[in-house]
Amino acid sequence: MAQHVRDIMTAASVSVGPHTSVAEVARVMRDRDLGAVLVTDGDRLRGLVTDRDLVVRSVAQGVDTEETTVAGACSEDLVTVAPDDALDHAVRLMREHAVRRVPVVERGHAVGVVTLGDAAMERDPESALGDISVARPNA
Repeated sequence: MAQHVRDIMTAASVSVGPHTSVAEVARVMRDRDLGAVLVTDGDRLRGLVTDRDLVVRSVAQGVDTEETTVAGACSEDLVTVAPDDALDHAVRLMREHAVRRVPVVERGHAVGVVTLGDAAMERDPESALGDISVARPNA
Protein backbone atom coordinates (compact mmCIF):
# COMPACT_ATOMS: atom_id res chain seq x y z
CA MET A 1 0.00 0.00 0.00
CA ALA A 2 1.46 3.36 -1.05
CA GLN A 3 1.89 5.92 1.66
CA HIS A 4 0.63 9.43 1.24
CA VAL A 5 2.01 12.77 2.38
CA ARG A 6 -0.98 13.10 4.73
CA ASP A 7 0.23 10.05 6.67
CA ILE A 8 3.47 11.65 7.84
CA MET A 9 3.19 15.43 7.41
CA THR A 10 3.31 17.83 10.32
CA ALA A 11 0.15 19.92 10.49
CA ALA A 12 0.75 23.60 9.81
CA SER A 13 -0.07 24.97 13.20
CA VAL A 14 2.62 27.66 13.07
CA SER A 15 2.76 30.33 10.43
CA VAL A 16 3.74 33.98 10.43
CA GLY A 17 2.77 36.94 8.31
CA PRO A 18 5.23 38.46 5.82
CA HIS A 19 5.53 41.61 7.94
CA THR A 20 6.66 39.73 11.07
CA SER A 21 10.15 40.75 12.17
CA VAL A 22 13.03 38.34 11.71
CA ALA A 23 13.67 38.52 15.47
CA GLU A 24 10.06 37.55 16.26
CA VAL A 25 10.20 34.61 13.85
CA ALA A 26 13.43 33.45 15.49
CA ARG A 27 11.74 33.63 18.90
CA VAL A 28 8.78 31.60 17.61
CA MET A 29 11.16 28.97 16.26
CA ARG A 30 13.05 28.86 19.55
CA ASP A 31 9.95 28.73 21.74
CA ARG A 32 8.22 26.07 19.63
CA ASP A 33 11.37 24.08 18.84
CA LEU A 34 10.95 24.48 15.07
CA GLY A 35 13.43 24.64 12.24
CA ALA A 36 11.00 26.25 9.81
CA VAL A 37 7.69 28.08 9.68
CA LEU A 38 5.32 28.89 6.86
CA VAL A 39 4.91 32.50 5.79
CA THR A 40 1.30 33.24 4.90
CA ASP A 41 -0.54 36.35 3.81
CA GLY A 42 -4.11 35.74 4.88
CA ASP A 43 -4.91 32.33 3.47
CA ARG A 44 -2.23 32.50 0.78
CA LEU A 45 1.09 30.71 1.22
CA ARG A 46 3.85 33.25 0.57
CA GLY A 47 6.88 31.21 1.51
CA LEU A 48 8.77 29.06 3.94
CA VAL A 49 11.52 30.34 6.21
CA THR A 50 14.07 28.16 7.96
CA ASP A 51 16.42 28.94 10.80
CA ARG A 52 19.24 28.84 8.26
CA ASP A 53 17.41 31.35 6.03
CA LEU A 54 17.22 33.76 8.97
CA VAL A 55 20.94 33.49 9.58
CA VAL A 56 22.15 33.62 5.97
CA ARG A 57 19.68 36.16 4.59
CA SER A 58 19.38 38.46 7.59
CA VAL A 59 21.78 38.06 10.48
CA ALA A 60 24.86 37.54 8.29
CA GLN A 61 23.88 40.61 6.27
CA GLY A 62 23.96 42.73 9.42
CA VAL A 63 20.34 43.85 9.25
CA ASP A 64 18.37 45.05 12.25
CA THR A 65 16.42 41.87 12.99
CA GLU A 66 13.76 43.75 14.97
CA GLU A 67 13.04 46.04 12.01
CA THR A 68 13.57 43.68 9.07
CA THR A 69 10.60 41.56 8.06
CA VAL A 70 10.64 37.89 7.24
CA ALA A 71 9.45 38.62 3.69
CA GLY A 72 13.05 39.22 2.64
CA ALA A 73 14.37 36.08 4.29
CA CYS A 74 11.84 33.47 3.21
CA SER A 75 12.02 31.23 0.18
CA GLU A 76 9.14 32.22 -2.09
CA ASP A 77 9.80 29.93 -5.06
CA LEU A 78 8.31 26.88 -3.39
CA VAL A 79 7.84 23.30 -4.40
CA THR A 80 4.60 22.06 -2.85
CA VAL A 81 2.71 18.79 -2.57
CA ALA A 82 -0.87 17.86 -1.78
CA PRO A 83 -1.87 15.73 1.22
CA ASP A 84 -3.00 12.91 -1.03
CA ASP A 85 0.20 12.84 -3.11
CA ALA A 86 2.30 9.71 -2.77
CA LEU A 87 5.15 9.98 -0.30
CA ASP A 88 7.50 8.78 -3.03
CA HIS A 89 6.48 11.81 -5.12
CA ALA A 90 7.34 14.18 -2.25
CA VAL A 91 10.72 12.51 -1.72
CA ARG A 92 11.44 12.70 -5.45
CA LEU A 93 10.65 16.45 -5.44
CA MET A 94 12.92 17.03 -2.43
CA ARG A 95 15.74 15.24 -4.24
CA GLU A 96 15.18 17.06 -7.56
CA HIS A 97 14.99 20.50 -5.94
CA ALA A 98 17.55 19.87 -3.17
CA VAL A 99 15.16 20.87 -0.37
CA ARG A 100 14.53 19.27 2.99
CA ARG A 101 11.04 20.65 3.62
CA VAL A 102 8.03 20.90 1.34
CA PRO A 103 4.81 22.74 2.22
CA VAL A 104 1.65 20.70 1.91
CA VAL A 105 -1.13 22.63 0.16
CA GLU A 106 -4.79 21.65 -0.17
CA ARG A 107 -7.27 23.74 -2.16
CA GLY A 108 -4.82 26.64 -2.17
CA HIS A 109 -4.28 26.63 1.61
CA ALA A 110 -1.19 25.50 3.49
CA VAL A 111 -2.13 22.56 5.70
CA GLY A 112 1.25 21.23 6.71
CA VAL A 113 4.88 20.51 5.97
CA VAL A 114 6.55 17.25 5.05
CA THR A 115 10.27 16.95 5.75
CA LEU A 116 13.09 14.74 4.66
CA GLY A 117 13.36 13.68 8.30
CA ASP A 118 9.68 12.65 8.33
CA ALA A 119 10.26 10.50 5.27
CA ALA A 120 13.44 8.98 6.71
CA MET A 121 11.68 8.07 9.94
CA GLU A 122 8.81 6.50 8.06
CA ARG A 123 10.99 4.48 5.72
CA ASP A 124 13.82 3.49 8.06
CA PRO A 125 13.61 4.67 11.68
CA GLU A 126 16.99 3.03 12.38
CA SER A 127 18.82 5.03 9.72
CA ALA A 128 21.28 7.77 10.63
CA LEU A 129 18.91 10.43 9.27
CA GLY A 130 16.05 8.90 11.21
CA ASP A 131 18.12 8.99 14.40
CA ILE A 132 19.09 12.62 13.80
CA SER A 133 15.50 13.61 13.03
CA VAL A 134 14.19 12.41 16.39
CA ALA A 135 17.14 13.56 18.49
CA ARG A 136 16.58 16.44 20.88
CA PRO A 137 18.24 19.62 19.61
CA ASN A 138 21.30 20.99 21.31
CA ALA A 139 20.12 23.77 23.58
